This record gives sequence, C-alpha cells and structure tokens, in this order.
Amino acid sequence: MRRAGIILAMLIALTSLNTGTGGAAGSTSAPQFVPDQLLINLKSGTDLSLILQMVGGGLSQYLDGLGTYVVRVPPGTVESAIAILRTYPQVRFVEPNYYVRYFLDPDDPYDNSTCYPTSDGQCTMQWAWAKVGAYQAWDLTTGSEAVKVAVVDTGIDIGNPDYIIPDPTGHEDLVTCRSIVTQNFVTTESNNDENGHGTHVAGTIGACTNNATGIAGANWAVQLLSAKVLDFSGSGTYSALAAGIRWAADAGAKVINLSVGGSQPSKTLEQAINYAWNKGAVLVCAAGNTGTTTKSYPAAYGACIAVAATDEIDALASFSSYGADWVDVAAPGVRILSTMQDDYNTCFLCSWYGISPGYDAMSGTSMAAPHVSGLAALIWARGKCTSNTCVRGAIESTADKIAGSGVFWKYGRVNYANAVK
Repeated sequence: MRRAGIILAMLIALTSLNTGTGGAAGSTSAPQFVPDQLLINLKSGTDLSLILQMVGGGLSQYLDGLGTYVVRVPPGTVESAIAILRTYPQVRFVEPNYYVRYFLDPDDPYDNSTCYPTSDGQCTMQWAWAKVGAYQAWDLTTGSEAVKVAVVDTGIDIGNPDYIIPDPTGHEDLVTCRSIVTQNFVTTESNNDENGHGTHVAGTIGACTNNATGIAGANWAVQLLSAKVLDFSGSGTYSALAAGIRWAADAGAKVINLSVGGSQPSKTLEQAINYAWNKGAVLVCAAGNTGTTTKSYPAAYGACIAVAATDEIDALASFSSYGADWVDVAAPGVRILSTMQDDYNTCFLCSWYGISPGYDAMSGTSMAAPHVSGLAALIWARGKCTSNTCVRGAIESTADKIAGSGVFWKYGRVNYANAVK
C-alpha cells in the first residue's frame, strides 16, 4: 500500500508539472515533448528570421557549438510546424524538444530505505565492489585528481545557502575531499541537487574514500563536474541534456556519466554525444528500465557505452533494458548503496519515494552506469590509455562473460581488476 501511494502521488505531481516521462518505464500517457518548442538545425547562410516567420515562432535559445536553435511556437503546433519545415531544403533537421528522465528502479521491492535482509541479518552493504574486483584494482590505482568525470543529471549535493535551513557545504562524503565544478541548465532552480539522483550517482563514482566515513567511491581521487539538466522531479529536455553534454566535453571531462534517457531518437542529442566523443570523452549511458529490448537514447547511440543492470548473483535485473545488438556491458545495479542529500536540502526522492537522506540503497540502470564511469576514470588515471577508444576497449574486452553475454549485452559484466591491468 505504501508503494502504491507513493507512485500515485508521483504521477499526480508529474502531471501537474506538465512534464513527460521520456524513457522512464511504465508511463505512456504523459506528453513526450515540450508542447511549444522545436529544435531546428539550419544550413549555412539560411535566414533564421524567415524560418521563424514560417511557423510563427520566436528564438528561445541557441545551442552553441551544436548549431541548433531552440524555437518557441504556438502551443499545440509542434507537429504541424515540423511538417512545414521538413519541406524546406535549408533545414538540415527539425524535431520536437523531447523530455528526458533518469532511470530509477520502477518496481523492485527493496529499492529504498527498506533494509534488505541478507543471510547474516544485516542491511545491504556495497556488495558491488567485490563483485567487480575493485579491491584488486585499487592496489594498482585509486584514481587521480587530474581526471575529470561529469555527472550530467539532477546535480550533486554541493549545499544551498539560500535554503530555509542554510547549508553551505553539501554532502560531507563528497565535498570534504574535493571541490565540485557545477553548471546549471535548469534556470528555475539552484545549482544544488534538489532530487537526490545525481548525488547517488556521484557517490558511486567518487565519494570520499578511506576517510572512515560513509561509503567508498570507485575513485578515491577524482575531479567531479556537475551538469544539472534535470529539475527537482527528475525531468528535463533534450535541449538541456545536449547543452550539458557539450559543456562537460568543453570543460575537459574524460568521462561523462548519463544515467538519463528518453524513448525517442534525436539528431540534436546524437550530435551532442558525437561532439563529446570527438573531444575525447568516454560516454557511459544507462540502458533504461523497461525490462525489454526497447532502445533508450542516448544509450543506443554508437558513441555511448550502454549499460544494463545485474544483481548480486550476476543475473540480469528484472527491470533492466537489454539486447546485445545495442547494450554493450553490464554492471551492478540492484540495491546499490550510495550518497543521498543530507538533512538540510530539498530531496524529492526522500519526500516522494521514502529514500533516506545521507545514504541509501537504490536500484536501476542509473545505478549501474556509474560503476562503469568509475572504472573508466580509473583506467584514465592508470595512464596506459591516451584515448577514449583505448579506455572503452579496455572496459569491453576485459568484461567477464557471465550468463547472458551475447544475448542481453554484447561483452559481459565489467571487471575492474582486469581492466586496469
């Protein structure tokens, strides 16, 4: 009953916000794109004012470096405007501005503050590090502050001094060992994470480690970048996601974690993914939580390492999207313990899903992807790879070929110890 009530309240909240689910599992009734925006890419020399006049639109934003305009049109005219512009030869492409969301576990019974009863009667611990051989990998490298990893998500808990209970510091297990560079693409909110999802992802990649506090991150030393592209409810747009990816690439990110996705392909989004790859970044993308072979974007794009989720016995998680024709590797994604916002911040997942502040376990391909991002950062830190192609090859070629390899994913479940050797 508690679970059903939470889900109902969540759906009501999303409906009232007029946000869509993108690629989130289990919902098809919400709108899939912004009802009054287009993404337009024009050939060189094209008169933008003429294009705007054709659809009765106005310029909202220019995605610098991607050559794409975000254009406002009268509400309800998106499809008709696209039909008009697709006949115009000077338009390279035009598409809706789709919604994007993160991939949180849709229905696993132990997805939050419920203590999972292990055989020794204790709560869930960080079981994933032993499974992927992280302890052996840490004998060779624990990371480097020279390696930048971008979390393109709901933000990271860096603190919010303007909140009703001022918090100038953020989560102690993230900010006490490093500074976090932030960029906000959600103009209606602060730079701080107001949802909790991005903070959970960041903890797996780079929580302060060997400090007798909280949890261990994959990288004991790393530079975290936070691109906030999803709002407090976990919803955003393809235009914000594309802008966040480009910012991360230009900021020198060697790894970009994308525990987000949508159900629709997008040339704007693919363009941003390719831009980051060509800048030398490794892109790690959650495959999605449909429990089917349905593709999610950006994970389905070739420049992404698409990641499925596995459990403690190396089985495909029931919620995980899969398919060896587009999913590359698997990683632990069930009951993953990581950082959540502390008690002094807005935390949507805490309020609506009952997630505990501070630390808690969550499940989803969103939780699997940062295990791969953390590994990519360790490989960069090891110094034996000088290109994203080399890092990706190291991850994929050394993955353990567990049951399901070649069927659910192409290569296997990632192995830290083998990949950093």
